[in-house]
Amino acid sequence: MRNLVNIMVSVELFTPEAPVKRQLELLAPAKNADYGIEAIRHGADAVYIGGPAFGARHNAGNSVEDIARLAEFAHRYHAQVFVALNTILMDDEIDKAQKLIWQLYEAGVDALIVQDMGVLQLDLPPIALHASTQTDNRSPEKTVFFEQVGFSQVVLARELNIPQIRDIAASTKMKLEFFIHGALCVSYSGLCNLSHAYSNRSANRGECSQMCRLPCNLTTREGEVLAENKHLLSLKDNNQTDNLEALIDAGISSFKIEGRLKDITYLKNVTAHYRQQLDAIIAKRNDLESISHGRCEFNFTPDPDKSFNRGKTDYFVNERTEAIEHFSSPKFIGEKVGRITQVGKDFIKIDTSESGKDIHFNNGDGLCFFVEHYETQRLSDDKLSGVRINRADGNTLYLTEVPKDLKIGVMMFRNFDHKFEAILNKDSATRKIAVDMQFFDSDDGVGLTITDIHGISATVTLACDKAPANDQAKTAENLKKQLSKLGSSDFVLNKINLLTEQMWFLPASVVNELRRDAVSALMATRVTSYQRPERWVHDKTARFPQKALSFLSNVANEKAKSFYHQHGVIQIEDTYEKNNVLHDAPLMVTKHCLRYSFNLCPKEVEGIKADPMFLDVGKDKLKLVFDCHKCEMMIVGSNQLVKQ
Repeated sequence: MRNLVNIMVSVELFTPEAPVKRQLELLAPAKNADYGIEAIRHGADAVYIGGPAFGARHNAGNSVEDIARLAEFAHRYHAQVFVALNTILMDDEIDKAQKLIWQLYEAGVDALIVQDMGVLQLDLPPIALHASTQTDNRSPEKTVFFEQVGFSQVVLARELNIPQIRDIAASTKMKLEFFIHGALCVSYSGLCNLSHAYSNRSANRGECSQMCRLPCNLTTREGEVLAENKHLLSLKDNNQTDNLEALIDAGISSFKIEGRLKDITYLKNVTAHYRQQLDAIIAKRNDLESISHGRCEFNFTPDPDKSFNRGKTDYFVNERTEAIEHFSSPKFIGEKVGRITQVGKDFIKIDTSESGKDIHFNNGDGLCFFVEHYETQRLSDDKLSGVRINRADGNTLYLTEVPKDLKIGVMMFRNFDHKFEAILNKDSATRKIAVDMQFFDSDDGVGLTITDIHGISATVTLACDKAPANDQAKTAENLKKQLSKLGSSDFVLNKINLLTEQMWFLPASVVNELRRDAVSALMATRVTSYQRPERWVHDKTARFPQKALSFLSNVANEKAKSFYHQHGVIQIEDTYEKNNVLHDAPLMVTKHCLRYSFNLCPKEVEGIKADPMFLDVGKDKLKLVFDCHKCEMMIVGSNQLVKQ
């Protein structure tokens, strides 16, 4: 009869002589707890998720109970869970926010992503705080201030270039976070009131109507029409695949994927892609490591081009470049697959040579194309049309119906790869932590120690009778085989050392129980050894780098006003959402410049002046004002809610 008499666990701490490596964090979005779990399985070091309220994605809220379930799973791999509490708060929401923060802390959340500085005036638990991208983090001075008042991580503006990031990194010890993939908001985050002004849906309150994705017309002050029915404020999607190492060297440690409203296949595919990219960089350098534990294996080849995107751009990381915009459509066009060479009654043939890829079509694939006005050879307003492949025979594709607009020469795109999506809708990744085992003699039986590669150990001993095995070599082989059966646990075996005086005869059932108990003990030890990041100290003597705050600073409650007054701000305007701005005002400030897009930039073309332009969005006319010194464009208009 087996009798477990002792379970011992230990954590091996790093010695002072051990080289200190810089820890990198792949940060993935989570629509809900199940998405977050999949993100971690596919390589995320941390996930960010919306709570029951006050998140900047109104339709991506989650219960505290579900977030606790996610945190429990994440901490098994020493991965982290951040909750986005990044809307501005009204005075009657302050108490509710404080209560929620305590609930989230008790649920195991590692950090809060915050926009409203009123939060720092609350009675908070010792939880880490991250400054949201909505706090418009573009300067060393502002970043230093956030560090002084208690933030441990800051999300930098997407518009920064490498030298600017490097300057900020030189000024702070905080971890710097940067968006590396996903949709790009055309405005500086936190500096857009366009949605609220025209629909009473505030981006700062998580309800953006995405007015910027609508088709519009562009005219000069003289009335010349430069563009009609184009998505002039719609940008391509962010993709920093080629810049990851440059961002690391500039000081970025947290690499953020956008997409809390995206589907599960997007999440798996994009997370796995960046996991592989970062792992390749870490593998060739001895100064870097992942902040969480475990290595991932995938049963698919990650390809971000196959998931939702509007084309790709690295935005301003390498200074201003052409074609950051996506004027043709705000929808997912997909990967270019080739031009039509033949059109039949129920089929088309495609030449894939222009795609630059080895294209294989599948039954059920979705294709799309732009409908053209053949009289003018112009793309019509967002006339993106699609077809589904019933049967693929090489490059001959049979369709249920061949639209009349499908003609020879039309470029086709694939925005749904049926085979790829089918793989991703199943279990598509495993994440394992490598361990070593030592099987040894104890005073009254045998024992097993399992140690992971991070030095965390668990030891189980078993009191039992020990009779010498008849066949020592075969017994050793069988013992190793039994001990290595780690199955669906979090672990994968690296090596086994058999340290007993000799091989003993032990029933397989006893060895299996010993292994299972040791695995359970190690899993429990890993969770208990996990330590949440600490909140930094709030220096109440720190001074904010501005003395006056306009409505663009999004101060919505008395707690936030008190915070800024405490830190040296003298004049504070109420946030735009209070509807006190009665005059024409900047409804959006953006680095995207339509003068540059249409080759009318005074810095690029001699003799051009930066006169205002006008944007017609439906029945609304908006004024474009250009600040060439800052290389920025402002969309100016009035608050339509006040007019009503």
